[in-house]
Order: sequence, then C-alpha cells, then structure tokens
Amino acid sequence: MADDTREAELVTPAADAAPAATVVVDGIAPPDTTPGVVPDVPPGQDQGVPPVPARRGLRALLPRRSGKLTAGIVLVVAILLFTFVAPFFTQDPRATANERFLPPSAEHLLGTNHIGNDIFAQVAYGGQGSLMVGLVAGAIALVLSIVFGIVAGYRGRFTDEALSLVTNIMLVIPGLPLIIVISAYLQTRSLLVVAVILGLTAWPGAAIVLRMQAKSLRSRDYVSAARVAGERTPRIILVEIFPNLLPLLTAQFLGAVLLAILAEAGLSFLGLGPSGSITWGTILNQASANNALSLGLWWWFVPPGLLIALFGCGLALVNFSLDEIINPRLRLGPAAVKSVRKARKAGVGAGDDPKETVAA
Repeated sequence: MADDTREAELVTPAADAAPAATVVVDGIAPPDTTPGVVPDVPPGQDQGVPPVPARRGLRALLPRRSGKLTAGIVLVVAILLFTFVAPFFTQDPRATANERFLPPSAEHLLGTNHIGNDIFAQVAYGGQGSLMVGLVAGAIALVLSIVFGIVAGYRGRFTDEALSLVTNIMLVIPGLPLIIVISAYLQTRSLLVVAVILGLTAWPGAAIVLRMQAKSLRSRDYVSAARVAGERTPRIILVEIFPNLLPLLTAQFLGAVLLAILAEAGLSFLGLGPSGSITWGTILNQASANNALSLGLWWWFVPPGLLIALFGCGLALVNFSLDEIINPRLRLGPAAVKSVRKARKAGVGAGDDPKETVAA
C-alpha cells in the first residue's frame, strides 16, 4: 500500500499536465490548438525549418552583427577621424587675426567667434580635449571599480566589509554637486585635474555590479580547483575571474567614458570646466556667454553640441550590443523567438489553419 501511495504522489497524470495550447514561449502566445496529452506539433514543423547555428569559440564572445552595432561603430570612428585628422587642415584654433562673427564660408567653414577664432578649428581641436577627459576618467573609474568590486567580491570577509563600506559611502554622496564643489574650490583646473575628479566619482555603481559577479564566480569549480592547486589570489583574479568579466568591464568602461564627456561638457557650460583649454564644453560656454543663440549664430553652438550627441549615441549603441554578451536572454532570446516564429509559419503553411480546424 505504501508503494502505491508513493507512486501516486510522484507520477503526475497526463490529464493534469499543462496543455500545449497554454504554454507561452518567450512572451509569444501559441496559436489556438486542440489540447492533448502530447504537445501539439504543427505539421511540417520538422521539415523546412533549419536549426539556428550555434556560435563557438571566439565568435561566441563577440556581439552579433546588427544595425545598432554597425551604426555605433560608424559614428564613433567617424568622429574620432574628424577629431584627429581635421586639425592638420585648419588654422590655429587660438588665432585672433580673423574678423569677428563671420558667417560660414569657404575660408571659415563654421565662421568665427567673438574674438576672431575659427570655430571649425576649435571644434576639431576641442574634440581631443573632450575625448582625453573621457578616456582618463573612464580608466580611473574602471581601475577603482575593479579594486573595490572584484577584489572585494572574491576575498570576502574583512576585505569585503572594508571595501564595501568605502563603496557605500561614495555611493550615497551625490556625484554632480561634489564635482561642482571641488571644481569651484580649485582656482586652476587642467584637463587632467577635471578627468581625475570625474573618474574618482564615477566608480561606485560599477563596483557593486562587479562585486556581485565576483561573488558568483568565486564559487565555480574552476576557481575552487585553482585555490586547491595553491594558486595565489592575484593570479586567480587575473586568470580565472577577470576574463569572464571582460564584456562587463568593457561595457562599464564605455559608459564611464560617455558620462565623463557629458559631465565635462556640463561643467564647462557652467564655467567650471578646464581653465585655458579648448573642449566641446568650453565652446558651448563661450557661445552661451556671448548670446550666440539670441544673435542667431547657430554655427557657434550647434556643431559642438551635435558632436557630443552623436558621439554619445555611438557609444550607447556599441554598449547596447555588448549587453547581448552580458545578458544571456538578450543573446539567445532573439534567435529562439525567430525559430519559434519560423516553425509556426511553416506549420500553418503546410496544413490547414489551426483556428479553422478547431471551429470545424
């Protein structure tokens, strides 16, 4: 009697199982089909529906080719080429021998400003300053997030508690007001000083994400095997854990670069940017201080603002493509949904419409 009761508890009757018509795959409701013990398979699904090819090796770590990835790379590369190549074909961006407030012409493609500077030369040269601030700030934020994230997550115990305390303190401090206070306190601010300030305030959020990922990875079998084999902690972090977090680190670096460029433009627009330097933000500040908008001098403020927006858009599109590596649902979801749609389309085309069959 006990064996019969145990079998009755373990075996689920076929009639109680969920019918195939109620199963939802990746958010796509199935067509109306007749429920049965065996899930309904539309005729012709196995024929004519090629399987989705699996990506292996290095290709599995790379983002799939998509429109947003292509558009992002094109925007970023085009702006980088303009920033580093155009200054060789323009005059000195600080030259004041030109007339003031000249409109765009063949000699001055974007006209001149209030002291006779060629705006096209300033926009081309200023991009180097903005990109330098973004890269330095992004590198500093990445290094700090690795130290306070990966190291804390892997070591645990007292190291984790101490580093997490610093991370939580920095996380609750408002970043933008702190940057404004520090920038206002400093009398002279170079590009490097502004980049360091932005980098020191941009890492806490990324460190928390890396800490959680490192905690998950330290319990994996290959990490445990490395510890048992006597490998030192720095080597385990660099060889066993770091490569698995490389896509996430790349995405966080691009995000930090984008935020640093936007923050520098905002500080420069408020008059707290780098002193005596030319960036896209300082050009916007000069245009605002000299009433370029009210005077209709669109060639003064539109080009730097447009380049900031396009470069940020390009980095964001590349970052979205990297998310397909980090998030398995984003990486595998589109292919699964596409195969389900192809299967249903082939099934409906091969036979009668399921709705008509049920109605009959």
